[in-house]
Amino acid sequence: MINRSSSKLIVLAAGGTGGHVFPAEALAQVLLAQGHRLALITDKRGTAYSGTLGLVETHHISGQGLTGQGLIGLIRGVVALGLGGLQARKLLEELRPAAVVGFGGYASAPTVYAASKLGIPTVIHEQNAILGRANRLLARKVNRVCTSIDLAKAITTAAQVIRTGMPVRPAIAARRASAYIAPQAEGPFKLLVLGGSQGARIFSDVIPAAMKLLPESLRKRIEISQQSRPEELDRTLGAYHDAGVHVTLRTFFDNVPDLLAGAHLLIARSGASTVAEACVIGRPSLLVPYPYAADNHQAYNAEALAKAGGAWALRQGEFTPQGLAELLVQFAGSSAALSKAAAAATHFSLPDAAQRLAEVVTNLIREDGAASAGPRPVAVPAPAPSNTMNRRIA
Repeated sequence: MINRSSSKLIVLAAGGTGGHVFPAEALAQVLLAQGHRLALITDKRGTAYSGTLGLVETHHISGQGLTGQGLIGLIRGVVALGLGGLQARKLLEELRPAAVVGFGGYASAPTVYAASKLGIPTVIHEQNAILGRANRLLARKVNRVCTSIDLAKAITTAAQVIRTGMPVRPAIAARRASAYIAPQAEGPFKLLVLGGSQGARIFSDVIPAAMKLLPESLRKRIEISQQSRPEELDRTLGAYHDAGVHVTLRTFFDNVPDLLAGAHLLIARSGASTVAEACVIGRPSLLVPYPYAADNHQAYNAEALAKAGGAWALRQGEFTPQGLAELLVQFAGSSAALSKAAAAATHFSLPDAAQRLAEVVTNLIREDGAASAGPRPVAVPAPAPSNTMNRRIA
């Protein structure tokens, strides 16, 4: 057992991908402002953080997924996780933190597990509407499970389950007050299309084809900003040119907060960060979950927001040129649906998510380990299925 009586250090454990880094960065800003000392434990991908995390004492441990190629890949993954666990335990014994907060990724699981074995108060933050594989295992070991969205599947855990929301980038949070103004008759109809860091090919296939099916009067009103794969820029631009639609194509947008605030409709995948950012700014969205996401978590994210009325969710097989064209005609003819969805998305969000998460962590520290025994196991009920648009995401 580590003596934490005089320690104010909090360890953040996060993998090197953006989905794990964004909420860790937001929490770090709040905790540092409150006077806490921080240390970051990450994997080899997290070697060049910018922003607040780039200023935090950083340690690296071994780690990789368990889904490598074949048996050899699996064995390597197990060995790397085991080595990461040993490295994390040694680090924690040296750092003597008051608490450890895990955000997922290769570095998070061994660090949080080692902390639980050492009796250090532990918190995990789940970005999606369904616990990831590592977090499902850790949920039985930690003191608090914080979620961005109410979980779509029931879990049994001794930890207290708290919806804190998904911390977002400061540039997104700053646009919270941007009022939504629905497209006006004969005015521009602005679409923002995001498909992840490398774009989504299906958007480059379906959306230009849908434009050709629109009435000419509506095509002239459409203004699209779309993220595209580098190898598809020329093809996609040509397809939009043939449809006579104004489009701005980029492989990467560095002004997403501005584009999102100015959009009438977002068309995107349904990763946790995308959903959270659309909701914080308060913009309606048409979500097409990536069907091969781990544990189908994007489908659960999309369904949660659709059930709340802030989005329309379509399986990839349902996202067709004809279906999209019909929706756009519907929205253009009556913008009330878009305004209603924008308001629902705003209501669904928790814009102070970083502060809520920080409060959970600091309260746990103040309890000085009293919560380590935890309350009686509780089940988090799954929400009722949605019938949004009479479609159901499997």
